[in-house]
Amino acid sequence: MVTTPPYSFPAELLQAQRDWYAAYRQLAATENPAQTTVLRRTLQRLSVRITTHPYWASIPGRAPAARMALKQEAWEPEPEPEEARP
Repeated sequence: MVTTPPYSFPAELLQAQRDWYAAYRQLAATENPAQTTVLRRTLQRLSVRITTHPYWASIPGRAPAARMALKQEAWEPEPEPEEARP
């Protein structure tokens, strides 16, 4: 079993990756050409925001592993707020 080093991603970077996944899912499900264009532009904008985030400069040499960890963490469902739990 391979373990990934723990990273402390900034909230806005993690949210941008989650938004990227959401837009990608919407793009895969849409049949509307106009919506396709909007979603592709959204994906491009989010890709730039993610890849140029200042966080990456703080981890030189380990950026590829950190990028994969970000994707994995963003893919997992967000934890429920404490007040929403029974």
